[in-house]
Amino acid sequence: MTAHERTSFDPAEMDPSAFYRVMNSVVVPRPIAWVCTRSADGVHNLAPHSFYTVACVDPPVVQFTSVGRKDSLTNVEATGEFTISVTPEELFEQVNATSTDFPPEEDEAEHTGVVLEDSDVVGVKRVAASPVTLECRLHGTLSLGDSTVVFGRVVHVSAHADAVRDGRPRIEALRPLARLGGNEWSTIGELKEIRRIPYSDWQADPSIGQALRGD
Repeated sequence: MTAHERTSFDPAEMDPSAFYRVMNSVVVPRPIAWVCTRSADGVHNLAPHSFYTVACVDPPVVQFTSVGRKDSLTNVEATGEFTISVTPEELFEQVNATSTDFPPEEDEAEHTGVVLEDSDVVGVKRVAASPVTLECRLHGTLSLGDSTVVFGRVVHVSAHADAVRDGRPRIEALRPLARLGGNEWSTIGELKEIRRIPYSDWQADPSIGQALRGD
């Protein structure tokens, strides 16, 4: 194996914003939670958050991180509900535009031409053109330094009928965007499928390990 020269990044010696750019370039690709919330005054907010993942399976809980105090966080704390819509490739420019720091009293969806519609269970709207939306109620928050992790209990999932096959939404219909470093984004690109290897197969067939190790 060829040895590679390495460059070091020490968070203790770097400006936080500079180290943030390093982290954003390494933790990739990141799925995007297109979070829709409603303020206490009834104004909807729509914003993309790329620090987003599943937190728990049973009960179903997802999480996104508000870096700083964003309108999404303020609204969720006020109303206890939000939706997360998948960000389809066809709405690339609109997804990006909803990250603009509009004042809290202005609706990003109206500014960017994104059509919202009523959700099935929660009182916050969802993105009509998104193939799948998670409807969530606030489970709790966790403050970490300059950020707050928002945990949402998924109480309903709504999907376009033509995006569902064999009992689940299919990636070829979702075509989700993902965030990379800087101003870089990505699409799903080439799809690859591979079966997980049960330990019993690994034990029974030594050639599996031999092929991976290059023996």
